[in-house]
Amino acid sequence: MNRARFFVIGFAMLALFDTLTQVSFKFATQRTGEFAFALPWLRAAALSPWIYVAIAGYLGAFVAWMTLLEHAPVGPAFAASHIDIVTVLLISVPLFGEHLTAGQLAGAACIVGGILLLSRGEGETTAADSPRDAAPALRLATPPESPAADRARSTGA
Repeated sequence: MNRARFFVIGFAMLALFDTLTQVSFKFATQRTGEFAFALPWLRAAALSPWIYVAIAGYLGAFVAWMTLLEHAPVGPAFAASHIDIVTVLLISVPLFGEHLTAGQLAGAACIVGGILLLSRGEGETTAADSPRDAAPALRLATPPESPAADRARSTGA
């Protein structure tokens, strides 16, 4: 499998697991029927099968994330790991009847655009951008010692 395909599949799996987890939490905390009113919401959520789906989603997301981090640069990977914000927003419309505003859609477009720019920018870095190559330049940029410190070092004081 080539590298690009690995990342597309990996981040899609991460988004799927993260979205499944958030939707499962929503289902677990919904109060429906007599059962939810008879018990506090926390106890009702703990007894919901959706909590176990959410836990499984967290475990799947953890495995997907650790696998991706083994191969992907951390900056773009961290940005791409937040695509679930957009997927949860979009799936909330058909599942929960939520309505999207123009601001929410603009925010989602900014998130997707930012992820695309960060992932594209990673491929454009060069060897000169490496922190190891920057170290000599940092040493040259260190200000010289004061004349008093230079005299004290030369006299041994």
